[in-house]
Amino acid sequence: MTQTSDNVTWLTQEAYDQLKAELEYLSGPARAEITEKIAAAREEGDLKENAGYHAAKEEQGKQDLRMRQLKQLLETAKVGEAPAADGVVAPGMVVTIAFDGDPDDTLTFLLASREYASSDIETYSPQSPLGTGVNGKKVGETAEYELPNGKKAAVKILEAKPYNG
Repeated sequence: MTQTSDNVTWLTQEAYDQLKAELEYLSGPARAEITEKIAAAREEGDLKENAGYHAAKEEQGKQDLRMRQLKQLLETAKVGEAPAADGVVAPGMVVTIAFDGDPDDTLTFLLASREYASSDIETYSPQSPLGTGVNGKKVGETAEYELPNGKKAAVKILEAKPYNG
């Protein structure tokens, strides 16, 4: 998964290949598709009131932004192994925490960068307050982090295992 340190992003080979394939798709087939949509919308006439044209241009802008993000990420990426299943919280792991030591008030999330955000599990960045607090802690330890209001909160690490998504 990922871990950012000094503008270097650590990726598994699988994650690197997946992001590279996305970039190739956006640069090739997706690019051709959006170019066709823009050309077809142009042929409809007045561009000021052409919703299809404006939607296609906006989509093109989003694709261009994503391509720039992927290029930058891949240029600074270091390919390595997935985190070890040693009970130490690290990026690329699914972490279960208990708030205020209450075993009934828990949260399970993936500690990873937003490129790995998934619909099946909540994702927290290693740079987020909670991510920074739990990163490097062992199962059974308590981690502290700062809330947006400036107060401190404590959570207990219940489980940390590599993500197999």
